[in-house]
Amino acid sequence: MMELRRAAERGHADHGWLNSWHSFSFADYYDPRHIQFRALRVINDDTVEPGKGFGTHSHRDMEIVSYVLEGGLAHKDSMGNGSVIRPGSVQRMSAGTGVQHSEFNPSPNERVHFLQIWFLPNETGIPPGYEEKIFADAEKRGRLRLIASPDGAEGSVTIRADARMSAALIDDDERIEEPLSADRSYYIHIARGSASLNGTSLAPGDAAMLTGEKHLVIDQGQGAEVLLFELW
Repeated sequence: MMELRRAAERGHADHGWLNSWHSFSFADYYDPRHIQFRALRVINDDTVEPGKGFGTHSHRDMEIVSYVLEGGLAHKDSMGNGSVIRPGSVQRMSAGTGVQHSEFNPSPNERVHFLQIWFLPNETGIPPGYEEKIFADAEKRGRLRLIASPDGAEGSVTIRADARMSAALIDDDERIEEPLSADRSYYIHIARGSASLNGTSLAPGDAAMLTGEKHLVIDQGQGAEVLLFELW
């Protein structure tokens, strides 16, 4: 079964300095039909104005992945980490027993567009942790590149969650075909551009939830950046 979630159906908050689309219930947006999808708890599609950002705030017992699409995002946390992540970077922060961090757009004239993704951890009360890796476009071109997994497989960042996250860039005649496991669920999010999923056209911000499907075909991409979540 494939269930579609179109971009315009998501929750939306425009704070002036922040334009945010919520795939799942978050902050003042509540939708009992979309609280989470297995371990996938949050996909916030955020655009932050130049020189603005999220002040220092706390998290605990959550696996948080930041994925930048455009611009740069400055990160600082109570573990002593500090960097500016840009397109191609995947940042993982395990909040564990508690961590404070801030996220800021350091550019004086460019917006930053990024996805912040939360996974429910499969183990709570762990020490907080941080990891950052870069995945070149060539690794994602016309194929699914594993970027986050519980065991750090294939050089992916390590998340303590029952989930694997992959990214792909699809254009023109490029085509991805993958078998799917009957005992897994899959969530596909179109981060930007457009593509066809099993014959159904998806636009920027659209998503699909797959359960009981035997295969996955992604093609007809037009500048598409696609995220695939495998969940159990």
